[in-house]
Amino acid sequence: MRWRLHRGQVIDGFTLQENLGTGGMAQLWAVTREDDSTPLIMKVPMLIDSDDPLPIVCFETEQMIMPRLAGPHVPRFVATGPLDPMPYIVMERIPGQSLKARLDQVPLPWPEVVAIGATVARALHDLHLQHVIHLDIKPSNVMIRETGEAVLIDYGFARHERLPDLLAEEFREPFGTTPYMAPEQVLQDRADPRSDLFALGVMLYFFATGERPFGNPRGGQIRRRLWRDPVPPRALNPECPPWLQEIILRCLEVDPDERYATAAQLALDLENPDQVRLTERAGRLERDSGVKTFRRWLKARRAQPLEAPNIAGQLSRAPIVLVAIDLSPGSEDLAEAQRMMIGGILSIEGEARIACVNVLKTSRIAVDILEDEEGRSLHVQRLVQLRHWGGSLQIPSDRITYSVLEAPDPAAALVDYARHNNVDHIVVGARASSALRRYLGSVSSRVVAEAPCSVTVVRTPKDRRAEDGGAASA
Repeated sequence: MRWRLHRGQVIDGFTLQENLGTGGMAQLWAVTREDDSTPLIMKVPMLIDSDDPLPIVCFETEQMIMPRLAGPHVPRFVATGPLDPMPYIVMERIPGQSLKARLDQVPLPWPEVVAIGATVARALHDLHLQHVIHLDIKPSNVMIRETGEAVLIDYGFARHERLPDLLAEEFREPFGTTPYMAPEQVLQDRADPRSDLFALGVMLYFFATGERPFGNPRGGQIRRRLWRDPVPPRALNPECPPWLQEIILRCLEVDPDERYATAAQLALDLENPDQVRLTERAGRLERDSGVKTFRRWLKARRAQPLEAPNIAGQLSRAPIVLVAIDLSPGSEDLAEAQRMMIGGILSIEGEARIACVNVLKTSRIAVDILEDEEGRSLHVQRLVQLRHWGGSLQIPSDRITYSVLEAPDPAAALVDYARHNNVDHIVVGARASSALRRYLGSVSSRVVAEAPCSVTVVRTPKDRRAEDGGAASA
C-alpha cells in the first residue's frame, strides 16, 4: 500500500516538510524534529502489491542494519517505526546529489575517475570492517559529503555477517542492480565482500568509458558475465591510462580470488599509480578470443556458489602492513631486524600488502636542503634504498609499495599515512633508549600512542642488551 502522506503531517514527532520523490522501493521525505537541528530524511516503503514480499523484506533488512552502522561513510541513523501502523526509517540527510548526477558527463577525465574510485573504496573498507557487504553499489547509492567522504546509502539488499540474511532465507534468486552485480551474486552467493569491489569496478569502467561493461542485461542474460569479458576500457577511451585499465579489469575478474583482496588495497593502488604492477590486462585492446570464452562458458555451466570467507576472515587474511624503515647510517641492524619481522608476518598473512615507508625529515622554519653535495635528490636516493630493502622479501611486486614522506614530524607523518590508507599493522624500529629520547619522546613511542591500528616495535639484540644493561646499572 502507499500511505497518504502530506506536508505538515506529524509522525512520531517528525514533521514532513517536502516530498523528495522515490528512491528504490520507498518514498523519501525531508522531515524536522524539534530536538534535532540536523537535516533529516524519512524513508517510507511503498508496499504497493501485497503479494510481493520483497519491499517489506528489504525494509526489514535496512531496519536491522542501519542502527548498527557508524562513521562518516554512512548516514547517521535517527529512528525507525514498526510495520504497524506505518514503517519508516529516519536518518541524516546528506546534502547534495549522488554520483548519479555525474552520469550525464561521462566519460569523465581519468583523474576524476581515480579520485571517485579511491573515495568509494575507502568507504567500502569502513563498511566491511563493520561486518556489512552492501551488494548494491552503484552511482545512485553513493553521496559525497562536503568534507569529501563518500557516503553509502540504501541497505535494502545488504548483508550483515552477524544478523539473519532475510533475503537469502526467503528467496531463491539473485538480488542487486543487474549491470553492477558480481558473478557470485548471480549464483546467489551473498557472503563475499569482494562483490562490492566488482560493482565499484563497473562504476569506474562506466565513468571512464561512458559504457557499462556488461550492458543492461535482463533475466538470464546476467549469467553472461560468468564467461564473457568486457571490452577493455582503452579500446573505448584511449585517454584511460594502462595502469587504470589494469585496476578496473582486475576488479571485474569473474573469480573473486583474482580481484583485490580488500577495498583498502584497491584504494592504495588508485592513489599510488606509479606502483601498480602491470600485467597483460593493462595492454588489452580486444576481448578474449572465442576459444577462451568457450572454455569459460563450459566452466560456467557447472558453476556453483563459491565457498566465500566471512568478512572478518577475508579482511584479516589481507591486511595492509606499514613498515617504517630508518635509512640513516648505523641503522642497518635495525632494518635487518624489521626485515625478519616482516618475513614472519608474511609467513602467516599470505595476502598481506606491505607498505614500505621512510620519512625524510624537513625543517619547520629553515630552508631544507633536499640534495646531496653532488646535486642528487635525497628523496630519490631514499626511494632506491627502500626498494633495495624490500627486494629481499620475495613478495610479488603487486603486494609491496614504497613511499618516501617529507615532513617535519616523522611520527605524525606515519600516523597520518596509516590513518589515510586504512593500515592494519605498523612495524616500526626503535633503538636503545637515551636520556634525551626519554625526555623528548621517541618516534616509536608516539606512533604506539597515536596510531589507529596495532603497532609492533622492533629492536635489535644489541639494543636490547644495551637497554637491559642501562636498567641494571640504574
